[in-house]
This record gives sequence, structure tokens and C-alpha cells, in this order.
Amino acid sequence: MTVTPWKILDTKYLYQRKGMALRIDQCETMNGSVFDPYVIECGTWVNVIALTKKREVVLIKQYRHGVKQVMLEIPAGIMDEEDESPMWAARRELLEETGYTSDQFIEVGRVYPNPATHNNLTYSFLALDVELVSEQNLDETEEIEVSLIPFVEFISLAKEGGLPQALHISALFFAMAHMEHNP
Repeated sequence: MTVTPWKILDTKYLYQRKGMALRIDQCETMNGSVFDPYVIECGTWVNVIALTKKREVVLIKQYRHGVKQVMLEIPAGIMDEEDESPMWAARRELLEETGYTSDQFIEVGRVYPNPATHNNLTYSFLALDVELVSEQNLDETEEIEVSLIPFVEFISLAKEGGLPQALHISALFFAMAHMEHNP
């Protein structure tokens, strides 16, 4: 048996706005089954594991409406049209959300958030020797509290479920793998 892409018979957009759309595709499989999966079209996402010279991780705390919780996270966001690359988006997001930056950004991995329903990629970056250089520059809907935690405590926090965002765990994995091979 050969796995093949589904044949798309029709596409209908239910919602569209800058950077995001929701569509329903009518699809037919190789065995003739016809069904209507939904697809969320999103822009590129970026995540940053930012380490200070003291090996502290820069974390943010903010409200996430999808789960109606205030969550502890790493800096992250969406690549804007004016960003030259995912790395530039990562630099911008880190600076805007935290006031920290660095000259050392390393792409450590990329994943599809959920290829069953999303069409975008998430890039993970490791920023080394970050320093506080400015105040936060938050969007009108953002309320973000910044904190620092030693890297070893950050790993323990993730193991204990204190970092519940799946894409941030993948960023941590990529950063740890990079650091293990590039001490």
C-alpha cells in the first residue's frame, strides 16, 4: 500500500484576517471516502530559549485565552511581514516582550505545530548571553511579566509540568540537544 495525498475537491474559507484563516476542504481519499477536514492557515511562529551570561532563562507570564489561564512561557510570537527571516522575528519578539536581546541567535529546530490541522512551521531559537537593553514594547492586548530562572531549574519546571505549552517543550529539547553537542 502506498500512502498518497488526498484529492481536494473543494475549498471554502470560513474566516480570514491578516495572518490567520480557517478553511474547510472537501477531500477524497484513495479508497473513495469523502470528508471535510478543517485547516487553520497561520503565519510562521518563533520560540526563543534566551539564556543570560549566568545561564538564567528569560521567561514570561501572560494570559492565554484559549485555555483561560495565566501561563509561564518562553518568549514567542508570529513572524511579521516586515521580518526578514524567522531569526529576525525571534529577535524582535524577544526584545518586544522582555527588553532582552543578544548578538547570538542560533536556530536549533523547527516543527509543524499540528500538521493535521495547521499549515505553518514553528522555528526554535537559542539566544545566548542575552542582556536587558530596553523596556518592553508590548502590543495593546499584551500584559507580560518577565522573570529569570536558572537553566537547571527551568528543566525541572518543564519535567514537573510547569511549562505546559507543547511547542515550548520542543524548543527546550532542541536547545538542550544543541548545547549537548556544542558546549
